[in-house]
Amino acid sequence: MTTTRGETFPSPATGVSEEAAPSVSVVVPLYNEAGSIAEVYRRTVSALDAFGRSYELIFIDDGSTDATFAELTRLHAADGRVRAVRFKRNFGQHSAMHAGLVRARGEILVTMDGDLQNAPEDLSRLVAAVEGGTDVASGTRTARRDSWGRTVPSRMINGMLRRFTGAEISDFGCAFNAYRRSAIEPMLGAIGKQKFTKALVLSGGASVVEVDVTHAPRAGRSRYSPLRLTRLALHVLAGFWPQPIQWIGVALGVLCTTAALVLGGYGIFYWIDRSNFPGPLFGGVGVIFVLGMQGFVLALVGEYLGRIQREVEGRPLYTIDHELN
Repeated sequence: MTTTRGETFPSPATGVSEEAAPSVSVVVPLYNEAGSIAEVYRRTVSALDAFGRSYELIFIDDGSTDATFAELTRLHAADGRVRAVRFKRNFGQHSAMHAGLVRARGEILVTMDGDLQNAPEDLSRLVAAVEGGTDVASGTRTARRDSWGRTVPSRMINGMLRRFTGAEISDFGCAFNAYRRSAIEPMLGAIGKQKFTKALVLSGGASVVEVDVTHAPRAGRSRYSPLRLTRLALHVLAGFWPQPIQWIGVALGVLCTTAALVLGGYGIFYWIDRSNFPGPLFGGVGVIFVLGMQGFVLALVGEYLGRIQREVEGRPLYTIDHELN
């Protein structure tokens, strides 16, 4: 079975009536999480049963190389509310998120990581916030348990997204969120291509309320290295900042002109005062600064060219190896 972009919500699965559609769909992307799936399932089911809403669990195996899909197959055989999709290879968390959202049948859609850094017990609070009238219940990680190497770049990216989307929330990076179906549906064609589903939905004018969720230390090494976080920052600029090349060009011109004036003035003063102007040193500093800015601009241009190439080629976001409905 092969899936391409799937830019509209499908009707409920064959043989299932609209009345039988669950109230809540929980979408969980997974990558090599065989050791945690059973606990994720147990705690999620316990939380939703206590909350008293009908639900379905949609697990997306993003090309795992361990026994992740075998565990999902076992859960599906024991509980018909469990659905699972296995990608042919690793396509990334955001593509996996799209695969789950396009299959979700609930009126409220919850996204959640499968590493148990967020507690499934907080599900009811997110769902209740959407039932209270908001479009998006944005999970906000309290007492965040990540290293400074992750939190500092994340704060920078959060600041950029607040500026570009106009949504004053504190944690765009938290994947533990609840959405009203009507807020997700118009943006489904772009989800997966854009790396920040929550920011994309909020940029369309959806209402939002923040809900504090607990955050546990991750077991094992994070997949978001400083290099990957830097690439995400470039993605934010290319995806949410209108006309960034023009703005960067203006900023580059202002900075270079200002630097030239300051260094020129200092050089004249130093020359008059000491009769010895260190031109090569300051010239070298100026060249290095300009080259650094040009490198950043080229990186941003590369992000745009990559997007254009993917769009022109029409490549699918992902291909599916197996699906359990």
